[in-house]
Amino acid sequence: MDITVSCDALTRGALSKRSGCNIETIRYYEKIGLLPPPERSEGGHRRYSDMDQRRLRFILRGRELGFSIDEIRSLMSMANTDNRTCGEVHALTMIHLDSVREKLRDLARLELTLSGIAAQCSSDAVPDCPVIDALWADQPL
Repeated sequence: MDITVSCDALTRGALSKRSGCNIETIRYYEKIGLLPPPERSEGGHRRYSDMDQRRLRFILRGRELGFSIDEIRSLMSMANTDNRTCGEVHALTMIHLDSVREKLRDLARLELTLSGIAAQCSSDAVPDCPVIDALWADQPL
C-alpha cells in the first residue's frame, strides 16, 4: 500500500493549532463528510495535506460568515466543480444574506424589548422586579 503524503503534512493536533480549530471540531467535520478522511502515515497517524488545510480554512471562513453546514457543503460542492457559475454562488449567498438580515431585525426587536424592561427596573434592593414580571407574564413581549 503506497500512501504519498507531502513533507509538510500535519497531524490533527498541528492542524488544530495552525487553524485555531478545536480537534473535536475537525473530527466532527470529518464525520459529517466536510473534510475527507486524512491520509495515514505508515505508523497509522493521520496526516493532513495542504489541500486538507485549505479545505478546513474554507469551512471555518464559511462558519465565520454564518453559513450553515449544509450551505457550506453546497458552496464547497460548487467550488469543486468547473460547471459552477458565479450566479449559483450569488443566489445561495443572497438567501443567506436575507436570513442574516431577518436575524438582525429580530435582534433589534429584542434590544428594544430588553431596554424597555430594563428601564422599568429600579435596580434597587426591592423584591418587585419588572424583568422577572415580564418573564412570568402570560402575554408575548
